[in-house]
Amino acid sequence: MDGNDRRIVGLVMLAHAMVHTYELSVPIFIGYWLDGFGATEAAIGLAVTLGYGAFGIGALPGGVLADLVGSRRLIAACLLGMGGAFLALSQTTGLLTVALALLLWGVAASVYHPSGLSLVSTGVRDRGSGFAYHGMAGNFGIAVGPLVTSLLLIALDWQTVAAALALPAVLAAGVAVWVDVDETAAVDAPETAADGGPDAGSRAESVASLGEFLAGTRTLFTGAFAVVFLVVIASGLYYRGVLTFLPEILASFPAFDPVEVAGVELEPGRYAYVGLLGIGMVGQYVGGRLTDRLYPPVGLAVGFGVLALLAMLFVPALSAGLVGFLAVGALLGFALFVVQPLYQATVAELTPPGTRGLSYGYTYLGVFGVGALGGGVAGVVLTRADEVALFGLLALVAAAGSAAGLYLSRRRDAPSAS
Repeated sequence: MDGNDRRIVGLVMLAHAMVHTYELSVPIFIGYWLDGFGATEAAIGLAVTLGYGAFGIGALPGGVLADLVGSRRLIAACLLGMGGAFLALSQTTGLLTVALALLLWGVAASVYHPSGLSLVSTGVRDRGSGFAYHGMAGNFGIAVGPLVTSLLLIALDWQTVAAALALPAVLAAGVAVWVDVDETAAVDAPETAADGGPDAGSRAESVASLGEFLAGTRTLFTGAFAVVFLVVIASGLYYRGVLTFLPEILASFPAFDPVEVAGVELEPGRYAYVGLLGIGMVGQYVGGRLTDRLYPPVGLAVGFGVLALLAMLFVPALSAGLVGFLAVGALLGFALFVVQPLYQATVAELTPPGTRGLSYGYTYLGVFGVGALGGGVAGVVLTRADEVALFGLLALVAAAGSAAGLYLSRRRDAPSAS
């Protein structure tokens, strides 16, 4: 990587870790809201859904903004908005104000993925490594954020913890404003842009009006991106379907019965959950490196196939005891995240640079917006059936993703924008 690559990768790693730290810290506060506000689980669930829903839905307009105003500025605004949202959360006195603060967080956070990924895909020449490090930082936030929040809550009340969490995002926003990067270093090579080469019109292609938005959307969905969109929806459904209720599923098996340590009761299932997310950091890195060594849709076909197999093995492994879970759970954590840089790179392969932000906007609308339904579906299945039925359904979702990846792998004639 050159200096510009390193600056971009450092910025997106910092921002990506922040986004997922806040995303996964919210559930830690729910118990305090139940006790403090006297609200029902349904009411709090609705409040949290507002924030997570905005997180997914806002990715599409965020992608358009990334093409219009530039990714670095949007990342700075995202970080500042998330910090402000958690500062507002620390001042809430009831469930309505909590819902408004979470909605503000969702809106601010929603612009990150299309802007951050667009910045990597157009600014980093060593794109595969950029995606890998970016993904690892996100997993760091996913695993460490809830752990740090829980540790702070041992000594501080939840409002103080929320205010403390606001500070890192504000400082990171200052870094985003200060750092100097070339956002198009990977696509605007002088020898091609100057003479009307393939990258000469990349900025002109960006979405700047409703008509161009509709035209860009039509172009995307009449090509291979329509199949990519199905892939990312499958990834989102599997992701939320597995992770939303996994701590409760683990707690229901004897291998994860509560244990007492120094007079404090601990729930091993929570730490197993964090460990699974931590292993995802390795999966993100390996997936990113694979994008440099094989055609990304081939990796998607294999990765989703492995996820389908692991879904079928997961419940039997849990029933077999701790050793069975450690084996299959580690593989699941690895495979669950190895597909993410692969579909990110697939988007970069099959979309033009000028609408890359729009492409990633639709990508994360599918992953976090439509994919958010995975948690609700999981809840319904667990209420009406059991874990076997849930993981059987998830196996079908992964099989569909594998089939879509296989189809894309055969479309090597699709125009590459890299």
